[in-house]
Amino acid sequence: MAASINHQFFFPHPPEIVWEYLTNAELMEQWLMKNDFQPVIGHDFQFRTNPIPSLNFDGIVYCRVLEIVPFKKLSYSWNSGSGDGKITIESVVEWKLEQKDQGTQLFLLHSGFSETENVNMYNALTDGWLKNLQKIADRINTRINGTTNT
Repeated sequence: MAASINHQFFFPHPPEIVWEYLTNAELMEQWLMKNDFQPVIGHDFQFRTNPIPSLNFDGIVYCRVLEIVPFKKLSYSWNSGSGDGKITIESVVEWKLEQKDQGTQLFLLHSGFSETENVNMYNALTDGWLKNLQKIADRINTRINGTTNT
């Protein structure tokens, strides 16, 4: 198995606003998970949530910031496992932002699903990332307009 998750999402807002939701730890917690993210290359951080034993996931994602190009690109490692010291997923999340006339096109590439044992997590994340992108949109719309798209 060699698979990647690819999603695109359009936000009718400038890249600076979308970027804030990708790089501010407090805002990230609103749409993703609790974290200690800092937008500094080489910074090790974690996302934390409830364990999901059926996905061989102990609730901790171990990450390192790999690349930052403000308002254009962010990438970090995304590694997880069952909590017994074994990492079963070693992957990379990459966000790219493109400014458009009416807003921002956001591209997500989550790559590195290479083991057969990763298929359930791959499926869960494929759907989960879409839901999280919608959460970002809802939070931005609420902040700016006082309403959501849902």
